[in-house]
Amino acid sequence: MLPMIEKMNRMEFLKSLGLKGASLFAVYCAASGLSSCVNESMDPTNPTGGGTGNELILDLNSASYTKLNSVGNYVIVSGIVIARVSTSAFAAVTQVCSHEGRRQVVFNAGEFYCAAHGARFDTSGKGLNSTGSKGLKTYLTSLQGTTLKVTL
Repeated sequence: MLPMIEKMNRMEFLKSLGLKGASLFAVYCAASGLSSCVNESMDPTNPTGGGTGNELILDLNSASYTKLNSVGNYVIVSGIVIARVSTSAFAAVTQVCSHEGRRQVVFNAGEFYCAAHGARFDTSGKGLNSTGSKGLKTYLTSLQGTTLKVTL
């Protein structure tokens, strides 16, 4: 039987390195521009003040999110692209494209699209062409009244 391995979040990792190690790691990531330094599973802070570290709570009456009241529109919050795909449904995916790890995914013409290399994805994150073949990380959404919850 294999031993259980606990995941360590970025903050715990940096603390374990100490100040010198964390500083070197930060300089290395900034200088090299490695896509592995993009934190796709970030712990977003919610600009509306709601939610926990595991969810985003969006008030669709807030000026920041009123675009989501119309089908076909989207917003980007904390690295997550949230789109209104029908009168009763939303889709949420990472903004980080699986093709080359760039934060260039948007919602256009009923699908998610990466402006960097043309990768295309359906609303469930499935790739629609060869550059999008790896798919996108998706998030659950639920609407209660005018409050949209995105579970991370």
